[in-house]
Amino acid sequence: MTRQLPKSIRDNLRFLIVEVDSQLDSLQAYFALPSTVGVRRILDRSGYAYNLKIRIQDSCLNKITSSKKNDDLETLRLRGIEFIASNLARITDLSRDCIKQMDSVTDPENLDTSVYMPVLGRVREALKMVEPAIQENDTRQALRMGEVRAKLERDYNKLLKNYITALKQKKSNTEDLTCALFVAHSIEQMGDALLDISEAIISANVGMPVNFDRYQSLLASMAQLDSEEDVSDIQVEPIAKTRSGSAISGISVPYEEEYLAIFKDGRKRKLKEERKGVNSWHEIYPGLAPKILSYKKNGQSAALLIEHLPGLTFEKILLNESPELQKQTLQQLGKTLKSVWRETRSEKPVCAYFMNQLEKRLHDVYKIHPEFEQGDIQVCGVQIPSFDSLVERACKYEESGFQAPFSVYIHGDFNVDNIIYDPLEKRINFIDLHRSRYMDYVQDVSVFMVSNYRLQILDAPRRHRIMDVARDFYHIVRRYANQTGDETFEIRLALGLARSFATSTRFILDKSLARNMFLRSRYLIEQVLAVDFKQNPKQARKYKIPLKEIFVD
Repeated sequence: MTRQLPKSIRDNLRFLIVEVDSQLDSLQAYFALPSTVGVRRILDRSGYAYNLKIRIQDSCLNKITSSKKNDDLETLRLRGIEFIASNLARITDLSRDCIKQMDSVTDPENLDTSVYMPVLGRVREALKMVEPAIQENDTRQALRMGEVRAKLERDYNKLLKNYITALKQKKSNTEDLTCALFVAHSIEQMGDALLDISEAIISANVGMPVNFDRYQSLLASMAQLDSEEDVSDIQVEPIAKTRSGSAISGISVPYEEEYLAIFKDGRKRKLKEERKGVNSWHEIYPGLAPKILSYKKNGQSAALLIEHLPGLTFEKILLNESPELQKQTLQQLGKTLKSVWRETRSEKPVCAYFMNQLEKRLHDVYKIHPEFEQGDIQVCGVQIPSFDSLVERACKYEESGFQAPFSVYIHGDFNVDNIIYDPLEKRINFIDLHRSRYMDYVQDVSVFMVSNYRLQILDAPRRHRIMDVARDFYHIVRRYANQTGDETFEIRLALGLARSFATSTRFILDKSLARNMFLRSRYLIEQVLAVDFKQNPKQARKYKIPLKEIFVD
């Protein structure tokens, strides 16, 4: 939070922090000496903290809506203050919950309420950090505040164990022990509120929403970097979120335009696969994949710190750069792919089973587009099979003899945003490599062509350019297939395109675009099934995909 907060927000926030501390102080006093006066002191002030919270939230909202600048960082900061105010008020709500539970106790003298006092002391110590952490942009204090939650959780677990032991002994005051357990749980929840406050401050300081564990992973990863910058001064810029749930961010320091590295965190299984894929590329074809600077795991989560590669993604070049640069990028991509395929070629035939891949994903497609799921129908005596029926037939068709004559090491998720081109070095790099393996090269070819088509660009000139790229890429790969004697390239490509067109619709909400893609998939499958390769093998070898009909709008 690099700027000073507006005075109205700053003052009300100060009043709110003081009010929260006052109520915690009253709660401690009550536990030291329970009395009806102590109960009223807390319950009667319930409206004050709420009113302060509303004033802060209103001021933040007015500041955001009245701003003439589109300042994402300032908006994030003010949203964070709203969130902090809500969690401060939540602590007062939890204080009142404690009082209400204690009010249900029939014999307070049989309970040792003094055990709550040191736990509340931790909360009050953390509360002292809130204002300076906000005003001084102090991420270290915010981290210390967040660490209090784990301490409160340990305190709660000790109390929980003691209360459960007492309850198992079937003492006469079981109702009172239950109330005491609920009190302990309410105090533990104050730790959740402190953690949320900590995350809001850290998020504003780094420039993007980030949770406590993720920031800790980021710090641990950044410690591996050879940088003279204080890791607490790092800035984090969100780049993307993957469909598998991983978040990708650019890491930089003040006054530097280039990223120091790319930080990716998410499920451990996915990131472990990516690390394995990157390391495989370094062994098989060095220089194409980025370097992994660090890998940290925590439970079922993990984090990767990856080398930042200079250049632009193929998607950005396609949509925003000059035709000359786009042509240069496509040519270099073709050269790189042919080199990779040549260097990694294995004479072992392989089948991609495109239709099996499609069949496994149809359920997800129908969840997004239920109108695509239809049964077999008959029109004027003509039987029209459903899409499911076509796919089932195509599975058997593909399994009966359409293997690639050789296998190569493929990217595995060859979308236009996973390819980077550096115009200065004239170099192609690949990213997001968790699906890399030896496979039919047509898998990457079909994914790339459809990833162009599915770009949701409406203006005609750029749409024509996208279609041209897909067709030009086909011709580059077609020449490679001819040179290697790959006679079933076209029919496998048709199945690969059918698979990618249909499965990609689960990421497309535009009904018109999704329908166009789904119909193209059906058209290609019908064409392939019409080729009787068993009776006439030459017919399969002569088949050509209807390129102009497919890649046109």
